Amino acid sequence: MKKIKTPIIPIHQTFVKIKNEPEELDHKAICLFAATGFFWDDSTYWKHKKVLRPGTISEIDNNGYLVSSKAWFKWYYKPRTQSFVASLQQYQELFEQIIEEQIGDQQAILPLSGGLDSRSQAVALKKLGKKVASYSYSFQGGYKEHKISQQIAKVCDFEFQAFEIPPHYLWDSIDELAEINQCYSEFTHPRQMGVLEELKKMEGLFSLGHWGDVLFDKGGDEGIQDQDLVDYIHKKVIKKGGMELAQSIWQSWNLEGDFKTYLKETTQTLLKRIDIQNTSAKVRAFKSMYWAPRWTSINLSVFAAAHPITLPYYDDRMCELICQLPEAHLADRKLQIEYIKQNNPQVAKIVWQDQKPFNLTNFQKNKTPYNLPYRVVDKLKREVQAKLGKKFIQRNWELQFLGKENERQLESHLFNSNFKDFVDPSLVKDLYTKFKTQDQVFYSHPVSMLLTLSVWNSRELSSRE
Repeated sequence: MKKIKTPIIPIHQTFVKIKNEPEELDHKAICLFAATGFFWDDSTYWKHKKVLRPGTISEIDNNGYLVSSKAWFKWYYKPRTQSFVASLQQYQELFEQIIEEQIGDQQAILPLSGGLDSRSQAVALKKLGKKVASYSYSFQGGYKEHKISQQIAKVCDFEFQAFEIPPHYLWDSIDELAEINQCYSEFTHPRQMGVLEELKKMEGLFSLGHWGDVLFDKGGDEGIQDQDLVDYIHKKVIKKGGMELAQSIWQSWNLEGDFKTYLKETTQTLLKRIDIQNTSAKVRAFKSMYWAPRWTSINLSVFAAAHPITLPYYDDRMCELICQLPEAHLADRKLQIEYIKQNNPQVAKIVWQDQKPFNLTNFQKNKTPYNLPYRVVDKLKREVQAKLGKKFIQRNWELQFLGKENERQLESHLFNSNFKDFVDPSLVKDLYTKFKTQDQVFYSHPVSMLLTLSVWNSRELSSRE
C-alpha cells in the first residue's frame, strides 16, 4: 500500500485502476475529449483506468488499484481586506521566493513570448541575478514573435536564441510525441516539439510561465447566474468544430442519450464541487481543477522530454495566495503589470504582443483613434502579402496540415484501415472534406482530434500484438 499526495495543480498524470469497473473504452469520456481537446475530471480512454484528482491524498494497493482518496485542498475565495499595494507586495515576495527555490544555482532556460507571464519571470530572474538562457519561436511565414522576446532578453542581458517552427515537422516526430503525451492531447498545440532537438542542446532547467494568465486575471464576468454559468464554461472550453465532432462520434457509437445533455450534466456536477459564490473565482477554480492538469500539464511533457521543468505559477503556495486576493486586484493582469513596471521599467516599455503596438505603460490607448494608424498599416501589409501569394501563418496546424505533402501524411492516418473499426470512416471523410472545402479554421480541431484518436488506436493495437 502506498500513499500519493497530488499537488493543487499536478504536473503529471498519475494513473490508477478502479475495481469492479469493466475493462472497456469510456466512449462518453472520449466524446468530451473530442469536443474540448482534454479529458475531463479523472477520466481516461478506459472505464477501469482513472487519473488521481488534483489536491487529493490517495491510497493505492500493490496491484495499482485505488483504495481510497480524499481532498486535502479545495479551492475557495476568502479575500483579505487590504490595499492593492499590499497584494502586490505579497505576490512579489512569494513569486520571487518560489523562483529562487526552484532555480537555485542552476541556469534557467526561459521560453520568452511577447506576453506577460514569461516577461514577469524574466524580470524576477534578472532581479535575482540568475544565469538565463532564453529563446523564442515564430511560425515560418507568420508574425515574428521572437522580435519582442529578443528585446526583453537584451534588456535583461540574457542569452537568446530565435527558433522558427518549420512546416510538416510533425510527421517525423508524431510517434515520439505520442509516446511523450500518450495521446492525451492533440499534436499541433505543443509547437516546441518542432525544435525539441535544439532545446535538448541547451543547459539548465526550464522556468515555465504556464497558468499565470489564468490565475492573475478574472476568471469570468462576476454576477453570472448559475443557470448561465454552464453555458459560459462551454464557450470557454468547447473548441471550434468540437461540438459537431463529439455529437457525430456519439451518434456513430449509438451511445445512450445525447452528447449535449451529457456535457451539461457533467459540467453541472463538476461545478457543484466548487463551493465558491463569486463567479469569477469559481470559473478560475474550474479551469485550474479540470483544464490545467488535463491539458496544459499534458503539453508540458514535451518540455520535460528535454530538461527538468519548474513552474512558479503551479506552486501550491501561489494557488493558496490566489484564493485570498481580492478579485479586483487579480482582474486585468493588474498585479503582473505593476510588478514588471516597478521592478524593470525598461521591460515594461517593450511592446505587449496582445496590445500591439502599445506596451505596459500605455496599452490603455489601444482603441480608436489611437490605434488606427497601426491597424491601417498592419492591414495593408497583410493585403500586400496576400497579393504576393504568401499566406500569413498564425497557427501551427497551418504548417502541419496544409500542402500536398502534409495532406498525404494526414490522410494516411485518418484513413488508416485499422481506424475504421474505431471511428466511422464516413464520419472521418465528411469532416475532413469540410476542412478542405468549407472552413479550415473551424474544422482544424476536428481533424486534429481525429488524427490523435487514429494514432492512439494504432498504438493500442500494436501494444496487444
